[in-house]
Amino acid sequence: MFDPAQAPLGVFDSGVGGLTVLAALKRQLPQEDFIYFGDTARVPYGRKPLEMVRDFALEISQELISRGVKGIVVACNTASAASLPELADKLPVPVWGVVEPGVEVALRMPGQGRIGVLGTEGTLKARAYESHLEAAGREVWSKACPLFVPIVEEGISDSQIARLVAEHYLSERPELQTVILGCTHYPALKGMLQELLGPKVQLVDSAEATAAVVAADLKNLGLVSNEPKTAASIHHLVSGDVTSYLHTAKILGGPLGSVERIYLGQAGRQRDTVSG
Repeated sequence: MFDPAQAPLGVFDSGVGGLTVLAALKRQLPQEDFIYFGDTARVPYGRKPLEMVRDFALEISQELISRGVKGIVVACNTASAASLPELADKLPVPVWGVVEPGVEVALRMPGQGRIGVLGTEGTLKARAYESHLEAAGREVWSKACPLFVPIVEEGISDSQIARLVAEHYLSERPELQTVILGCTHYPALKGMLQELLGPKVQLVDSAEATAAVVAADLKNLGLVSNEPKTAASIHHLVSGDVTSYLHTAKILGGPLGSVERIYLGQAGRQRDTVSG
């Protein structure tokens, strides 16, 4: 008899940034199998119309459901901001985004000072973080940081270039109590950002916050895998070039597992499959 708890958990992002969320999920849920979708053919989402991103999120989610996932983690701030909670209403499995968990952690931080949000243009345009924080009575300062993603993907997070760009983005910041890293790439810049912001500013990593929420919810829903495994499996679906994905993913510590190129909406999807 089929046990839904033993089904894999689906995770998707516009590219490789969601691998930081996948890594956090693996730490919280080491016995789970995962299917990760990186929509590298259509990256970046940050500057695309929110309606288009919403359509992408639904298309990818339907593909993951066709592969038998028991839940879906939208490991992309722009897609989370654009498509939730509407996406969750349309799907037959639990759905989690990365926005609300980050907001909840920020609101639990001691003090009532101003909260900063660093993110992509699309995430900030949707005002997902701002609306939640303002509804809780908090003052918010937000800043789009479009160059952070290519800096991380080029592997120059610790460079002087990265520091100069970060100093530029933060130059007009007001006094801040907490800063939410509102993009899955940004944890790679955490050390430098903390240094620039100062030790009194608390940084919130939405990847860790999301993983904790997903783990707790799966337990409450009775969907945590308890099947003994020597190693959980991870299967990566990539809409763009596999070689490029493997190269960029290594910068973020992945991928481990098999990688398959997929052509959404077309027949003959299983191509370019490799193991990592």
